[in-house]
Amino acid sequence: MDVDIDHLRQWIGNTQTDEETLSPTLARQFNATFDREGAPAAGDVAPLLIHFCLTAPITTASELGPDGHPARGGFLPPVPLPRRMWAGGAFRFHGDIRVGDLVQRHSTITDVVLKQGRTGPLCFVTVEHEITSDGRAAVSERQDIVYRDAPSADASAAQTPQTPAPAGTYSRMITPDAPLLFRYSAMTFNGHRIHYDKPYATQVEGYPGLIVHGPMQATLLCQTAADQHGAAPQTFAFRSLSPLFDDADFSVNATREGEEMKLWTARSGGPVAMQATAHW
Repeated sequence: MDVDIDHLRQWIGNTQTDEETLSPTLARQFNATFDREGAPAAGDVAPLLIHFCLTAPITTASELGPDGHPARGGFLPPVPLPRRMWAGGAFRFHGDIRVGDLVQRHSTITDVVLKQGRTGPLCFVTVEHEITSDGRAAVSERQDIVYRDAPSADASAAQTPQTPAPAGTYSRMITPDAPLLFRYSAMTFNGHRIHYDKPYATQVEGYPGLIVHGPMQATLLCQTAADQHGAAPQTFAFRSLSPLFDDADFSVNATREGEEMKLWTARSGGPVAMQATAHW
């Protein structure tokens, strides 16, 4: 498929601003979804990475594409490649988000790059987010989105086996069942059907099951870093290497290496799915 990168790069510099008040109800729903205790009230420090569930662009049903995402060509460039995934990102934490605060996200497209991958073209879109809480700087975020073609049956069959991930010094298992994936999609107002519509995920996009959200994996890893260290990190960066599906449990792992913590997810016997590094 031809990709007119010069045309797509015209979207560099696009901006979008959204805001939302963080309610106690959403904070409680967030903790319940991740099976964490606590019922945050107004004025309390909000759970880590709850900003993923705030300020989502609101698109009318008629403006959604067939995959459940907003149709391309608005804020994000109209990349013609059919599969869109969260490739990774990074955060710098400046201050707390508190329950009851007005949270604002100002987003800017900073780069659009075309690369050639093993299975075809890859288009990377980089978005920078500045998140404030009642006007105070809270989080600086870089989001890396990748678009790619659907792999052919020959390419899928020719994939080489990947080395199973090791267990971390700390490790726990997560069951990515349908209620967990649906609840996270609902909290983030994410209509991408690969996370909750199994017939679509398997019959249209050809996946073996529902896909575990990248932001949800990042949240689990960041929560683990904070729990193991006893405080939230100052910086946190992550990268997706392979997908996780709802057909098997997966582990969340952490190992301290000097002044940083290495973290990763992996299904049982499978390769690293997402890797992350936290610093304090």
